[in-house]
Formats: sequence, structure tokens, C-alpha cells
Amino acid sequence: MSIPRILIIAGSDSGGGAGIQADIRAVTMLGGHAMTAITAITAQNTLGVTAIHPVPVDMVLAQIDAVTSDIGVDAVKIGMIGSAETALAVAERLEALDCPIVFDPVMVATSGSVLADAETIAAFERLMAIASVVTPNLPELDALGGRTAVLAYGCHLAEKGGHAEGGEIIDRLHAPKDRLVMEIAAERIDTTDTHGTGCSFATALATGLGSGLSIGDSFIQAVRFVRLAILNAPGLGEGHGPVGHTLGMIPFDVIEGGEEDDA
Repeated sequence: MSIPRILIIAGSDSGGGAGIQADIRAVTMLGGHAMTAITAITAQNTLGVTAIHPVPVDMVLAQIDAVTSDIGVDAVKIGMIGSAETALAVAERLEALDCPIVFDPVMVATSGSVLADAETIAAFERLMAIASVVTPNLPELDALGGRTAVLAYGCHLAEKGGHAEGGEIIDRLHAPKDRLVMEIAAERIDTTDTHGTGCSFATALATGLGSGLSIGDSFIQAVRFVRLAILNAPGLGEGHGPVGHTLGMIPFDVIEGGEEDDA
């Protein structure tokens, strides 16, 4: 196929800043074809989440089966999963797919609203076991047991540094066996318009992998794409505003840490 087919398994954001809505824009801007399996419907805006309605597991699986049986899939991005039951069922279904899988272990929205309970987080183990890359922010990484615990599943780890203190953000890509592949350092952008950064990062990474890029080049593309999105935020809402998806080039420092492995 001349266009990468990216399956997004995630929740819907009624405010359009994150979730399925942000994912579709990211895939489209990066030249892919976005397909979706919606796991939950949320009522939310820039101020927070007011309601969550999980989609029944059989309907989530039906969406996955519909697109994989006809259109095909070059890469999968998993975001908000909705429930432990859905996490386990999705993991079992995706085991049969021969393509890269990027798992963003969504637990808390940018606004602070909780999007995954303890049972669902425990079920993330199954998703990490099938993932090519896991993309937690620092609080999520701590909740998953830290870098060594995540890499023990045999996946790559994109360790996002946005939640760290200081004026510089360092994003790191680790290979299995706890080997640093590269790190990217850039000046922190002083803004609260960061709603959708995690979703967009994971989706940009998946789109790169689905396009045939190496995991290192996909990681660089994802970091660059999110920084551009933050810089181009439209300034909507009274809380954490959505980022603005766009394309372009921005400079930053990439420090190579070793040879990369295939995703």
C-alpha cells in the first residue's frame, strides 16, 4: 500500500483536543489513513472530564475485526482502553496481528481527571507484553513500576520528560535490556495548552512505524510533531487548551545512545 494504515484503539474526546479526535488529525497530517476502534465516549473539555461511557467489549472487538479483515493494518496505536475487560480482550485480539503496536498507558487526562481505575491499570500488563513501544509520561511510568519493569516485557520504552522539573525537557528512547538508544533535549515551552500531547506523540510514533521508518526515526518524528503542535496551539478554552496539529521542522539536540533494534 502507498499509504500507511493506522488503527487507533482509544477513547473519544468531545472537546476534540485528545483521544480519537487528536489521533485522526495526527495520522492525517503525517500522511496516513486513520481507522478507529472507540473504547469509550467521554464528555470533556479543556477544564476536565464530566462523564465516561465505556463501549461494550464486543463492540470494540467488532470495530477491530471490521477494519483488519478488509482494509488491513500497518501499525496500531492503543490509548485510553476503557476497562480491564477491554484491555484483556484487545490484547488477545491483537496478538494475531503482524505489525508494530504502540501503547500509550493513559491513566490521567491533562486536566487531572482519572481515565483508568486500578483494575484497568493492572491489565496493562497484557498490552505491554504485545507492544512494540510503550509511551508513558513520568507519573505513568512510576505507576507501571519504573523503566526496568516496563522494559522487562520486551518492548521499547519512549520515556517522555514533559512532567519533569526544569526548563529543559529530555525525551529518551530505551531498547529492551535497558539500553538507551537516544535522547532528545529541548527547551521547555511555557504554556498550559498541552491537551492531547500524549495521544499525539504515540500516534505520530505509530504512523512513523507504519510508514516503514525505523523506531529511532519514528521517535524523532513524534517529538518534533508534538513540539510543533504545542507551538501552534489555537488557544481554545479556559483550561488546558488543545495543541494544534501541523507539519514543519524545528531544531533540537539528539544524543545517540547506541544501535537501535527493530520495533
